[in-house]
Amino acid sequence: MSRKSPLSSAEKERLVRRLAAGERVSALAKEAGVLRKSLYEWQAAYRAFGAAGLNRKRGPKAGRASGGPAAAASGPPDARPPDPQPPDELARAQARIGELERLVGRQQADIDFFRKALRSWDEKRRASGAPICSPSSKR
Repeated sequence: MSRKSPLSSAEKERLVRRLAAGERVSALAKEAGVLRKSLYEWQAAYRAFGAAGLNRKRGPKAGRASGGPAAAASGPPDARPPDPQPPDELARAQARIGELERLVGRQQADIDFFRKALRSWDEKRRASGAPICSPSSKR
């Protein structure tokens, strides 16, 4: 699944734009030879920092002492570009539609699961001969 050489920022940006256009993450990851997780991380970095966010390096930097949370929050000066270029409005809308469609799909899968579980439970209750409901003790 993983590639031998890392992708360039331009290649990452091309993949993120294809995601925003509505292509499936799994198919795109397979085609590019990267993990789906990487695509999601690049997408988040692109949304937060624009194209410059795709060139960020991870892990501790050589020669830097950890100065606590304040130093971590400020980060290196080149980590946040002065004027990130957000994707255009159409691409954002298409990405949001894709997110919502995935959410609806997950919710439908949940509904189907619970519907089958309830039917199975009902069938077992009826087969066991136990009353489905008991008479009320109040009269």
